[in-house]
Amino acid sequence: MDYKDAIRTIPDYPKPGIMFRDITTLLGNPRAFRRAVDEMVQPYAGLKIDKVAGLEARGFILGGAVAHQLSVGFIPVRKKGKLPHTVIGEDYDLEYGRDRIEIHIDALEKGERILLVDDLIATGGTAFAGIRLLERAGANIVGCSFVIDLPELGGADKLRAIGKPVTALVAFEGH
Repeated sequence: MDYKDAIRTIPDYPKPGIMFRDITTLLGNPRAFRRAVDEMVQPYAGLKIDKVAGLEARGFILGGAVAHQLSVGFIPVRKKGKLPHTVIGEDYDLEYGRDRIEIHIDALEKGERILLVDDLIATGGTAFAGIRLLERAGANIVGCSFVIDLPELGGADKLRAIGKPVTALVAFEGH
C-alpha cells in the first residue's frame, strides 16, 4: 500500500501555496488506518513505553490507537483552555503569533517513558513544544512518530538534533 494514495492533498489550504496533507482519507480506509497504526507501533514494540502522548487533534486519533496496540496509557496534549483540571503548559511560536499546549499536572509520573505521536511533522514547532512540556513534567521522550514528514521544512531534523528518534511513514516534498 502506498500511503500517498491514501492521503488526500488539498491545494492552497489554509492559504495559497500550501499543499495540505489530509489524513482523514487514510483514517476512513480501514486497511490503510490499520497498517499505519501497526507501522507506527512496530519500531517501539518490545521497548519499555509507559504512555503515548498525542498532539491535538489528529494525534489523538493516532495516539489512542498506538497506545491501545502497545497496551499503555494515553496523554492528550491539548490546546490552551481545553482541559478541566490543573494544567502545565508550553507556549510556542506560530507563523503569525503564539499558541499554547497543555497537559494535566498528573498526566504522567516522573521518569515515565513517553512516545509522542502526531499526524504530521512540518517545522516541528508543536512537536518541539510538546517535548519541552512533557520533559518539564518529568517524562523521558523515547521517540516521536508521525504518519507524514515534510522534510523540506526541517522539523524532523530539529527533533533529531535534540536527540529524539523520529519515525514517519511517508515523506512529501514541498509544503
